[in-house]
Amino acid sequence: MRFLRCADSGLLIELADLHAVQALYAALAEAPPEGVTDLVPAARTLLLHLDPQRADAARIEAAVRAVEPRDGARTHGDLLRVPVVYDGADLAEVAKLTGLTEREVVHRHTSAEWTVAFGGFAPGFGYLAGGPAELAVPRRAESRTKVPPGSVGLAGAFSGIYPRESPGGWQLIGRTDLEIWRVDRDPPALLRPGVRVRFQEVA
Repeated sequence: MRFLRCADSGLLIELADLHAVQALYAALAEAPPEGVTDLVPAARTLLLHLDPQRADAARIEAAVRAVEPRDGARTHGDLLRVPVVYDGADLAEVAKLTGLTEREVVHRHTSAEWTVAFGGFAPGFGYLAGGPAELAVPRRAESRTKVPPGSVGLAGAFSGIYPRESPGGWQLIGRTDLEIWRVDRDPPALLRPGVRVRFQEVA
């Protein structure tokens, strides 16, 4: 665990891996040290936003080092059910890469409970972790210039949903009509760190 100061309002914690990030995030989200106003997890880091008027960075670092990380992701986060039509352009390729049939890919994707590990890439895009190891597939060799909003994809150990049209290189296995990101909603993003996700197949 390595601590790096970010000006007077941030403390970046470097950790060994995503599991360590999720475990520490889960513990700190339940009981943040005094002066911490927000937590921003990533693949191998956790950024603590500090109130510069109240936060003592040295004291916060000591408090974090004394925290007992939770085992794995938060288990009490909100549950979001995502309806998906599994007709993605890369579904056959994912089946080929994994050695599964297309129906087996869908079954494994819908049987798992995923958790939003962190956000990134675009507003509202959540990196969903916790899926079955056999669905880990590489990104496409060539990214698409346009991926439609609502596209559900796989890349590495993650699943994700494109919140808006954008370029992208994830393997697309389906699509949802759920609005993942909407600026007139509070909060705008449905996929926030700690949120649990269950995918449900629809016709």
